[in-house]
Amino acid sequence: MSKTNYSMPTEFLLVGFKDYLPLRVILFLLFLIIYTLTVVGNMGLIILVNITSSLQTPMYYFLSNLFFLDTSYSTAITPKMLVNFLTPRRTISPYGCALQMFLFGCFADAECLILAAIAYDRYVAICKPLSYPTLMSRRVCACFIVLAYFSGSVTSVVHVCLTFTLPFCGSNVVNHFFCDIPPLLALSCADTHVSELLLFVLCGFIQTSTFVVIFISHVCILITVLSIKPSGGRSRTFSTCASHLMAVTLFYGSLLFTYLRPTTSYSLNSGKIVAVFYMVVFPMFNPIIYSFRNKDVNDALKNQLE
Repeated sequence: MSKTNYSMPTEFLLVGFKDYLPLRVILFLLFLIIYTLTVVGNMGLIILVNITSSLQTPMYYFLSNLFFLDTSYSTAITPKMLVNFLTPRRTISPYGCALQMFLFGCFADAECLILAAIAYDRYVAICKPLSYPTLMSRRVCACFIVLAYFSGSVTSVVHVCLTFTLPFCGSNVVNHFFCDIPPLLALSCADTHVSELLLFVLCGFIQTSTFVVIFISHVCILITVLSIKPSGGRSRTFSTCASHLMAVTLFYGSLLFTYLRPTTSYSLNSGKIVAVFYMVVFPMFNPIIYSFRNKDVNDALKNQLE
């Protein structure tokens, strides 16, 4: 049968989680609390960075964008998920589905590049302090940010276009709580190898290249830090890098598990569980990770509260 015999569904039905109502109410309340803490925590730190002169540095400039991205891709998914917990018919239009996929893909890819920029900033600050004003000038930082959002937008547009030009074979049931690429590819009756290959290549390139930058940066930082004799400077540097590595491990671990494995081994049920963590839970933890034991942030917050 030809591709033109199939049309785009007028709506998609999101399976989400269990249909047991009491459980859905409990999950609604739990995720509502998590989402509220995510927005308040991330937006609060963005405001703190922008109103505190001592935090007007490249690292906190990147962190502000990281907090913005966490809030944005969580907001692209979580409100619709919360509504679906309380409605019997969990539907989304094709345009809403495409927009959801684009926003999440754009912000998630951009976050990978921002995390790499933070690692590079720490490398320059610790390993090449005399060159820091030049290597991390305002113009360089702006270029990093523009590159992150541009790259995320381009790769996301490619994924959305390839996915929504595929023919769908009658079923409009998406076995997920949002419009992710793998469950939508599963609905197509056409050969999805090209889409799967591009998903693997584009995600693999961004995640692998940024991870390599992060890894090399921290290896160089470790070598430099071990040569620092005063223990105070060493412990503070280790604390800063440990926070960044914790955020990287949580974010990259979940993305690699979801998008960089063969389709034959992909489980939509396990994919939903992992997606809850990197879309709903992890964005709540980043403000805690980067502010806990961070003297600059704690001092700025104390000054604002006095």
